[in-house]
Parts: sequence; structure tokens; C-alpha cells
Amino acid sequence: MSDGPSSPPVTRQERLSALAAALRPELHRYCARLMGSVIDGEDAVQDAFAHALAAVNELPEPPPLRAWLFRIAHNRAIDLLRSRTVRATEPIEAASEVADPDSPDPVEVMMRREAVETAVSRFAELPTVQRSVVILKDVLDQSLDEIATMLDLTVNAVKAHLARGRARLRAVNAAASAPPSPRPPSPAVARYVSLFNGRDWDGLRAMLADDVRLAQSTYPLRAGAADVGMFFGIYSREAPVRLVPAWLDGREVIAVYEDPAASKPSYMMWLEWRGEQISFIRDYKYVRYVIDEVELALAQDADAPGDGGPNSFSPQ
Repeated sequence: MSDGPSSPPVTRQERLSALAAALRPELHRYCARLMGSVIDGEDAVQDAFAHALAAVNELPEPPPLRAWLFRIAHNRAIDLLRSRTVRATEPIEAASEVADPDSPDPVEVMMRREAVETAVSRFAELPTVQRSVVILKDVLDQSLDEIATMLDLTVNAVKAHLARGRARLRAVNAAASAPPSPRPPSPAVARYVSLFNGRDWDGLRAMLADDVRLAQSTYPLRAGAADVGMFFGIYSREAPVRLVPAWLDGREVIAVYEDPAASKPSYMMWLEWRGEQISFIRDYKYVRYVIDEVELALAQDADAPGDGGPNSFSPQ
């Protein structure tokens, strides 16, 4: 007697998608620090997943997916960095001793804590390879062997980059100045926030450029004013949220509060403009880890839900 039809085998793409969902916050922690920006880091993660899903079925043998995804994300972030004017990687010198990871001494623990607590943007002050090694070892707790394999280095070279990167990071932190005072919001962002909080969806649609695009990370890209305008329709059917203008590493962003009593925003949005029209909306509702490690400063004179006045949000 048959027990019924058996379930179809799980495909490589299905296994990859399941792992990607679990691994995404960790990959973002790496790419954000590698690129010095949580926004650019999420772009690299998104590109890496798109590339991986397209490539996984073309491989003769399924790879160890976690290491493979990290390698793809690393390469995509490096490609994006190379498209800018990037500091040249310093030559490595003789390796300094690195403590045994199974028995770290207090200095080793302190160095790792300093890396975890360092602002994302400061990692951009390190040469690229040093930056990668410090993030992988001190933030993500990967072993020296794993790092060597991923970056195609010897273990001794990893130790050298780690020692120099840690020293450089300490110097960067010691020289860091206080963040600048938040500025007032731009008129365009202030108008967007006012219309959104007033639930004036037609007014918001009128701000869209004809070729506007919308990215929501885990969803396909929307393009064109008609399609992107549906974005506001989705918010119109949900419980109201409150938007507050904010600044992140010199970029003007928008903090989104779902709980009117909360002091911490739930997620953020970022808009690109062409004149007074919106050309690109990035909505981070479905990748909330992006905001977990940022130093987000609410715009001058902006009232945040839960405190009745201007403030800044930093991760605890």
C-alpha cells in the first residue's frame, strides 16, 4: 500500500535561499564594515545573493554554501570599492603573534571588543585586506584558517594583517572626533515626511519621477511611477507609522517608527532625488538588521516618538 507521493527533492536554489535568509545579517555585518556604510553593505549583500542564485545551478558540484556565499559577498564588496578611489593596500610585514583563539588573553578580548564597538564607517580607514581580516576575526569570530582560505592568504599573512589592522583601528578610534551636530532636514525630505505622516498618498505619488525605482531588498525591484506608487498603497492599508528625518554618516535618511512610544526606530528609508522629484526609494522594512549597528542622528528640531524632542539613536 502506498504512503502517498513523496516530496520533491530540495533544489540547490531552495537550500541557498533558506541559508541566505539565516546568514543575511552576518553577511551584512561584514560587508557594511568592509565598505564603511550600512547602506552600501546592504547593496553588496543584495547583489551577492542575486549572483549566487543565478550561479548555483551551473556549478558541477554543490559548494559548501556558507563559505561560498561569504566569498561572493566579499568579491562583490571589493568590486564596488574598486569602482571608487580606494586607499591602496599596504604591504604586509613580519607577522606579529596572535593569541590562541581557544585561550584568548585579556588583551585579545579587549581588541575584539573594540572592533565590535567601533563605528561601521571607521573601518574604511583601514587598507582593504587589513579591514577584511579584522572584521572576519574580531567581529564575526572566524578562525585564522577560515580567513586564510576565504582571502587566499597564508595563515601567517592573516596574522600579519590582523596585527597591523588592529593597531590601525586603535589609532583611528583614538583620533576620532565627536560626530557633527545633526543638521535640519532638506526641504524635499521634510515635505516627504510631512506628507507621509499625514497619509497624503496622492501628494507623495506626485513627487515621484516617471522613471523612479523602489528597492525593498528581498523583493523584486519596482520601476516607474505607476508601479512604485503602489508602495504607498501598501502603507495606506497598514497601521500608521511615523517618519522622522535623520542623518547617517553624512547621508540624509528617514527613521521609521512603528511604535509611537519607542525611542528606537524600527527601520529606515533612504531617498535619492533628481531636482525635487524622487528617483529612487530604498525601504529597509524587510532587512531591519541594517539599522541595528548604526549611529543614527535625528535631524535638528525633529521630534522622535517616545521622547517629545530631538535625540540621536545609537545601538546599545
